[in-house]
Amino acid sequence: MKSFFQLPLIALVCLFAACAPLEQELGAQSTVPQLKPDMAVMEDGIALPLRHWPAKKPKAILVAVHGFNDYSNAFDVPAKWFAQKGVSTYAFDQRSFGKNNNRGIWAGSEVMTRDLATFVTLVKARHRDLPVFVAGVSMGGAVTMRALGKGWLGHVKGVVLVAPAVWGWRSMNLFYRAGLWSAAHISPASTATGSGLNVWPSDNVEMLREIGRDPLMVRDTRIDAIYGLVGLMDEAYDASAQISKPILYLYGANDQLVPRGPTFKTMKTIKSDKRVVYYKNGWHMLLRDKQAKRVWQDILVWMMDAKAKLPSGEEITDKLKSRNIRPVAGRNN
Repeated sequence: MKSFFQLPLIALVCLFAACAPLEQELGAQSTVPQLKPDMAVMEDGIALPLRHWPAKKPKAILVAVHGFNDYSNAFDVPAKWFAQKGVSTYAFDQRSFGKNNNRGIWAGSEVMTRDLATFVTLVKARHRDLPVFVAGVSMGGAVTMRALGKGWLGHVKGVVLVAPAVWGWRSMNLFYRAGLWSAAHISPASTATGSGLNVWPSDNVEMLREIGRDPLMVRDTRIDAIYGLVGLMDEAYDASAQISKPILYLYGANDQLVPRGPTFKTMKTIKSDKRVVYYKNGWHMLLRDKQAKRVWQDILVWMMDAKAKLPSGEEITDKLKSRNIRPVAGRNN
């Protein structure tokens, strides 16, 4: 009789195993990485599309790492501005995104972190005499933090974290955790669009409409990709205490995607030389908001002199007392 009652449990375990979240497989590490004009070849032979915005007389190099469902085109406007100011920008499409094959299939945090480390090494080899910085945006910020925690960005002079994704499992309530875990193991290939949630990533409506028409943006997001992203965000938070590089941490008061609570916890956990800017009119997509130029100017000044006064005037102290920062009315932080 006991074994009879165990049958449903065994069947349920088998169902979950059969529908485990899907990740791309890493190929054999048999290729010498190289940087080509329009792609970066990784150790397993995968060629990641890249974009380069060169300055005529570069004073610094910026490696830009895009966010979830986005791709390298996210940096087109700011990178052109930086090029005019003497900063050359490189950006690549991370696996799962942009022009890559298997778009929408989660690549896994380990693979994505190694790709970034390899890409930075290739860029530094090309520009040995110039300082190299990394700007990680949202998910790209989480990948960057994980790489920093592992000590894989030794060639980098400093890092800009732009609203990094740090809303991991530990920051979610039990209902969210249970729901996402169940969905990812029962129906991992199911998709969600986020439509109807009334969540705004930016106040730049014209830009949002433009990317909404972009065929390279991922719109129907697989549930197991969201599951993988949450795991990455947890790993990014774990890595924050291990970061030793200078950090410029940027966050907007109107960010509706990465909550304020885990953001301020992460800010406090980072013990390296850091400066934090809290933009009262900023949203999640700080580099593309209506006030984006204020953000670009802060980044540029910091890259040229990490101790200089930031032009926005919105830097907050190292005490980082979030209770002194008023949240936007009606937001759930």
